[in-house]
Amino acid sequence: MAPIDFIDPTNIRTLFSRAMSDMYRAEVPQYSALLGLVADVNRRTLERDPALRARLESEGGLDRLDVERHGAIRLGTAQELATMRRLFTVMGMQAVGYYDLSIAGVPVHSTAFRPVDDAALAHNPFRVFTSLLRLELIEDPDLRAEAAGYLAARQIFTPGALELIEAHERQGGLSELQAQLFVREALETFRWHRQATVPLATYRRLLDAHRLIADVVSFRGPHINHLTPRTLDIDAVQAEMPARGITPKAVIEGPPRRACPILLRQTSFMALEEPILFEGASGTHTARFGEVEQRGVALTQRGRQLYDELLASVPAGPTYASDLARAFAALPDDWASLRAGKLAFFRYRVLNHAKAKPGDTLNDLVARGVVGLEPIIYEDFLPVSAAGIFRSNLGGDRAHNYSAKASRASFEQALEQPVLDELDLYAQAEQASIAAVWADLGLGTSQ
Repeated sequence: MAPIDFIDPTNIRTLFSRAMSDMYRAEVPQYSALLGLVADVNRRTLERDPALRARLESEGGLDRLDVERHGAIRLGTAQELATMRRLFTVMGMQAVGYYDLSIAGVPVHSTAFRPVDDAALAHNPFRVFTSLLRLELIEDPDLRAEAAGYLAARQIFTPGALELIEAHERQGGLSELQAQLFVREALETFRWHRQATVPLATYRRLLDAHRLIADVVSFRGPHINHLTPRTLDIDAVQAEMPARGITPKAVIEGPPRRACPILLRQTSFMALEEPILFEGASGTHTARFGEVEQRGVALTQRGRQLYDELLASVPAGPTYASDLARAFAALPDDWASLRAGKLAFFRYRVLNHAKAKPGDTLNDLVARGVVGLEPIIYEDFLPVSAAGIFRSNLGGDRAHNYSAKASRASFEQALEQPVLDELDLYAQAEQASIAAVWADLGLGTSQ
């Protein structure tokens, strides 16, 4: 039998992310308006800032900008999470990071499925923030048992998707035809369904416990609840949303506006109130919303600690934005200082071989312009920011206190493997670029 010609997982990921975007565009009309706004803002930003355009072109960042998306789903059982991991493996995506959202009163813990190597990220950095419901945080034992029963009875993956996941594992890949079928079948898991799987009375009890619990338990599957494009100027997007018929949330989540962006900033429009069919009744449900993100440099452990301290030092209030900007003056806002303080990760490349000298350190090479540096883009999520988006867009929830019950071990047990550490990935990317510099210059491994 002739060997199977496998399609690259990156190409499967691109097929899937495009199909997902088309589906969400049809389901949520305001998503199209949001994409148009982001495209306009990005075009104007690049026209206004030739240096930014040149940097993105040199890094390969322009090619990925238009296709870059992240989505979010919420799962109900350990089996669903383990199978979802297998599904994302087909597309070259791995579980990166552990996020405890119980600290913000949201009864889930999460990871981000995404590509991890530089080439795959440059081609298509599609990510899916994936949360697992913490049933043990439902206080009412009868409701907890009832919710567990509904979740145990459902199957969120089509038979075709399961067969193709198994084929991928058995064969070591998928053919082009199999990949096309896989995308079609996998998409069904993320599709919106108006028909609830629980009676209206049960839905209301779940809703009273927490809106997110009702969202996870009451439907056939984990409908994609937002699909996020990346902008180069989130403040401009926020300001222009009303003119496009979009009502933004009040505050941009994350750090303040900076000359050298760090980590992640995001904003969104409020969740849609959508008609739902229950057995013998009708109602509404709010779950899906529109979100926009702006990504900056990945911070080191030292940088993250400083970021967390500064963010925590600013209380909520009418002057939050200005207070946040003042607080973040303590975090350097130029690439040289961020690098000198070991606050951020950078990728290095040789610019001028002729100026290199034996005995040069990396600092010498950077100072003389022999080696250039590029900020490594933060590819992950902020726990506090993600929780803030969850809270502010589900609307009307009373405050919940789950006493920050992190349980990474139980999450990884459900996942059936450990999650990768995002800081390790950034450090490895930085070190690989340094090693490539020494090899390119033929200067050994001097530091």
